Order: sequence, then C-alpha cells, then structure tokens
Amino acid sequence: MNINASLFVQMVVFFLGAWVTMKYIWPPLIRAIEERQKKIADGLAAANKGEKALAVATEQGKAIEAAARARASTIVADGEKRAQSIVDDAKAQAQIEADRIIEAAKAEAATEMQRAREQLRDQVAALAVQGAEQILVREVDESAHATMLDQLKAKL
Repeated sequence: MNINASLFVQMVVFFLGAWVTMKYIWPPLIRAIEERQKKIADGLAAANKGEKALAVATEQGKAIEAAARARASTIVADGEKRAQSIVDDAKAQAQIEADRIIEAAKAEAATEMQRAREQLRDQVAALAVQGAEQILVREVDESAHATMLDQLKAKL
C-alpha cells in the first residue's frame, strides 16, 4: 500500500471521527460541563448569601441578647424596689400593730389599776368598819352607815 493513500485514509477516518465526536459526543459533554459550572456558580452564590444571612442573624442575635440583658436588669431593679417597698410596708404595719398593742396594754393596765383601787377602797372601808366596831364595842348597822362609807370611798 501506498503511504499517501494510507495517510489519506487515516485523514478521512480522523476527520470522520472528529466530525462524529463534534456532532454527537461534544454537545452533551459541553452541556454537562455547563450544567456543572452553573451548579457550582449557584452553590457559590448560595454560600455567599448564607454567609450574609449568618452575619445578619448574628447581629440580630447580639441585638436581642443586649435587649434581653437590659430587660433582665430592669426586671431585677424593679424586683429590688418592690422588695424594699414590701419590707418598708411590713415595717410600717409592724409599727402600727406594736403601737396598737401598747395602747391596748396601757388601757388594760389603767383598767386593772382602777379595779385594784376600787378593791383597796372596799378593803379599807371594811377595815374601818371592823375597827369602829371594835372601838365602839357594839354592832354597827351597815345599811345606816353605807352612805358614810361611800363618802369615805370617794375621798380615798
């Protein structure tokens, strides 16, 4: 065989193979590569979008945390004020109750003292009557001298 003919046939087979490859194999391969590039680009865009969303969410989280801390400190301060108010109210109520108990005790003591004076007057009057009976050695009429004893009680 002739080298020129062999070279010519090889060239025809090569061009035929190249044409078949470019016509039937190359387009699906290019489509697959383009689809892959598009997926990669979409993935990178989604990753960038996710990073931005993460940054925004982080900032929002920090803002929410700061607001929660401020609210918590406000609640604690209000609680402390309320506790102090409750303690002050309890002290005031205790003082009022103590004053009331003291006044009641004073009134009871005054009543008891008055009762003791009355009993003492009665005992003094009875002793005076007994003393007068013994001095006079006669029986004293208690009903007749009741007014005199009442006068004596009033003077005591």
